[in-house]
Amino acid sequence: MSGPSEPLSERPVATALARLREDAGAEGWCSLPFFKAGEADRIAAALDAAVASGADLAPRPDHIFRALSLTPLDTVRAVILGQDPYPRRGDAHGLAFSFVGARAMPPSLRVVLAELAADQGCPVPPTGDLTGWAREGVLLLNTALTTLVGAPGAHLKLGWAALADEVVAAVSARRPAVAFLLWGASARSRAALIDADRHLVIESGHPSPLNRARDFPGSRPFSRANAWLVGRGMEPVHWASSLAKEPR
Repeated sequence: MSGPSEPLSERPVATALARLREDAGAEGWCSLPFFKAGEADRIAAALDAAVASGADLAPRPDHIFRALSLTPLDTVRAVILGQDPYPRRGDAHGLAFSFVGARAMPPSLRVVLAELAADQGCPVPPTGDLTGWAREGVLLLNTALTTLVGAPGAHLKLGWAALADEVVAAVSARRPAVAFLLWGASARSRAALIDADRHLVIESGHPSPLNRARDFPGSRPFSRANAWLVGRGMEPVHWASSLAKEPR
């Protein structure tokens, strides 16, 4: 079993956590109780023990905290919450809804990009890699940062939910004006953590094609978020053009 006495090279999740803590841009996130009070270390130890026993994580360990490292707290302009990573090996890379796999694009992401095209009057982006959004200040956070390859939802009760709650509450408390795009029941359940007097909350159904209410298409979350940001003297998110660039 993995333990603190073992070198970090043999504990890939603990290594990823240590690198996050060393990242000056992630200081705002690492000040949260989740990281300060030991919960992050507990989860990292549990995951490293599972890896040592042969478990295959999605995303790979060095991508687990990527949403937090790419989008520092003091840059957040918008938040999109997902549930947990794509469970097929190589598809997920630490950003909610974002996809870098070689197979066909996941159905929910196709719906998101189709809505983006309809909302922004642009072609459907050729990529499912949403890194460009993260670099624009869009926090793409899953409410569980990991799962097991081939087992969707495997880590929904591992303790990651506390991080999602703290992140949403911290963004609400510390940022002046943020557009929260809450898609589906899991994301919408965190609306109570957001100060709606200071921030924009756009709620809709999940973009999954299995959503019988079909209340995501036509919701125009991207233009609504931008109109609200611009109305407060902030730069709009370049939703379409940021996906046309080669990820860096």
